[in-house]
Amino acid sequence: MMVPGHRHDRLADQIRGEVAEMIEGELKDPRIGFVTVTRVDLSPDFSHARVQVSILGDEQARKDSLSGLQSATGYVRRQVTQRLGLRRAPEIAFVIDRGAEEAARIEELLGKIREGG
Repeated sequence: MMVPGHRHDRLADQIRGEVAEMIEGELKDPRIGFVTVTRVDLSPDFSHARVQVSILGDEQARKDSLSGLQSATGYVRRQVTQRLGLRRAPEIAFVIDRGAEEAARIEELLGKIREGG
């Protein structure tokens, strides 16, 4: 018997890998810059996948890349469904993951505190 949640975590990781592969090699939208898929949050019923991405560049580059990703949502959704053999296609939503930015900001603030202000 499987541990509850194991399939959920495995599927989220598989979706992350497939979407990362598509962004890297298949999506030809010039707006999409250097994008890294950091994680996928999958709803308990597998109907919604929130794909968190880290985007390198300034705020305009982030907006452009996110627009490009959002316009490719239909393609990404179909491909994920086909490649993973899912019965129902999860709704895909791209969201900027600001975790790395926040970590850098905290690190900078801690550095200032260590220096004495």
